[in-house]
Amino acid sequence: MGRIFSVIAALAGLVAVTASGSSTAQTWSKEEINTLRSLWIGSLSKLPKDPSNTYGDDQKAAKFGHMLFFDPRFSDNGKVSCASCHQPDRDFTDGLTLAKAMGTTSRHTPTIIGMAYSPWFFWDGRKDSQWSQALGPMESPVEHGGTRAQFAKIIFSDPAYRKAYEQIFSTMPDVSDAEKFPANAAPIDASGFRMAWNRMKPADRKTVSGIYANIGKAIAAYERLILPGPSRFDGFVEAILKGDEKAQRRTLTDEEISGLRIYIGKGNCTQCHNGPLFTNNEFHNTGLPVPKGGPGDEGRAKGVREALEDEFNCLGPFSDAGAGDCGELKFAKTEGAELMGSFKTPTLRNISKTAPYMHDGQLPTLGAVLDHYNRAPAAMSGQSELKPLQLEARELDQLRRFLLTLDSPPSVSVEFLSPPR
Repeated sequence: MGRIFSVIAALAGLVAVTASGSSTAQTWSKEEINTLRSLWIGSLSKLPKDPSNTYGDDQKAAKFGHMLFFDPRFSDNGKVSCASCHQPDRDFTDGLTLAKAMGTTSRHTPTIIGMAYSPWFFWDGRKDSQWSQALGPMESPVEHGGTRAQFAKIIFSDPAYRKAYEQIFSTMPDVSDAEKFPANAAPIDASGFRMAWNRMKPADRKTVSGIYANIGKAIAAYERLILPGPSRFDGFVEAILKGDEKAQRRTLTDEEISGLRIYIGKGNCTQCHNGPLFTNNEFHNTGLPVPKGGPGDEGRAKGVREALEDEFNCLGPFSDAGAGDCGELKFAKTEGAELMGSFKTPTLRNISKTAPYMHDGQLPTLGAVLDHYNRAPAAMSGQSELKPLQLEARELDQLRRFLLTLDSPPSVSVEFLSPPR
């Protein structure tokens, strides 16, 4: 009889602990632990080389790219730099709904932290390397608004820049002749730039484009240094893997742990936001409404076509890739209804610092994002992949609280978080 009473007392104690959530929260199945390990930053592989950029891991190129990233001279009005939108103190975003520079773009500024791991760039994946991505905004009329001829001349005329360039890429071609190399020329439809470009000899156009490509490769070398650091979530997983229950209780609250369980369970978040960067780097239609008065956005359906046509892609004349490289581009899916209105899955790391959300910044808060996924409205363009989650209000708040545990400072030397001296 005494033994029975002991069992009953033990069960009562278990029920009491379960109600508080402090003990149950630390119990994980083998399958759950494997999932947590897959999300842990300790599972992040070494950054792979970019075969299209020989200089991607060159420290001199990274320092040169650091200078270029913060220099506003690489714009039409001398006021816009890469850092204008990718601000280090905002986790390399800008806090705006839509990016603003020379004008207003149609997309929200994504972070560049950890982006070097991605095979595709921009929300629609219209670029297939970090260096080619860096070039797009520089000639966009609503972003930097400049031209490749202008940028080549800046490098050539600035002694410090020319020296840095030649230490990395060899002797820089002389682009000082205004007849051969106009002050502003590029194959873009803006301010007569294309007309000036077309008047240039093919060899001279190739020279300028080669310098321009190297600018992008240097900026990419700098951006490859900017990686995510460990967050509270990562500390929690490490404690689980070590069997350190005290550290587990110290690292996350019961509500955050409940949110984590929802994340890897009925929230179905890991279907897209998986891996140590919390993204599968693929494209999905999540049923976002088309802004009032705005045109429908084709998303990946258009982006993949642009990537294939891009002169600076992995298969192009300015790529350093070999014959066996560029598999992502060669075998990219180019047709299918699922491409329409699909956009790239963003990382969830540092998500509290990258509001507003989605490709066009139309959801202002994390709560609004979770509500959208919970309701899963029908898509106005293409076919949404979402299904209603039917989570209760408290569960949504727990999920939100968990997502905030993914914040962390970037893992990069502090000198690279501000303009070079």
